Amino acid sequence: MKIDKYQEESISLAKASDIAINMIKRFPPKGWDEKTISHVIANRLEIKKDVLNPEPQFRNLKSLKYNIEAVFTKFQEGHGILVEEFWKEIKAQNLPYKRENKMLKILKRKKINNIHEYDFVIDVMVPYEQEGLINHDEVILLNDLIAEFENKKKK
Repeated sequence: MKIDKYQEESISLAKASDIAINMIKRFPPKGWDEKTISHVIANRLEIKKDVLNPEPQFRNLKSLKYNIEAVFTKFQEGHGILVEEFWKEIKAQNLPYKRENKMLKILKRKKINNIHEYDFVIDVMVPYEQEGLINHDEVILLNDLIAEFENKKKK
């Protein structure tokens, strides 16, 4: 029996969800209490169930992308042992996902292309500066890029 693209992608995402759950259990993020950990794990289990057994109207790659974003956001935007171990396991299991440095791409091109990048920059700019991942000049540039994007949206 031939596996279609959705089924193939959903199986990979289900495996990535399992890895995320295992890593969160093994390396819970600093500041997360048991309630938060349980909530995030329940969310990942729900995503896994939804992608493996979707409602017919959601059995498409576009809907799957939203779930991929939900599973991977913490691991694309974060750092530390949880994130590092997650990506090691993704690679060890040969899953078709790559870690990308969104911030570096945005800074290099000096432009925020879409609402997803805008939300990303808004969400991580302060923590990235506090943790030394970006410097003061890059914060100034990002603030300019945010203003440009917001002005473009108003037109």
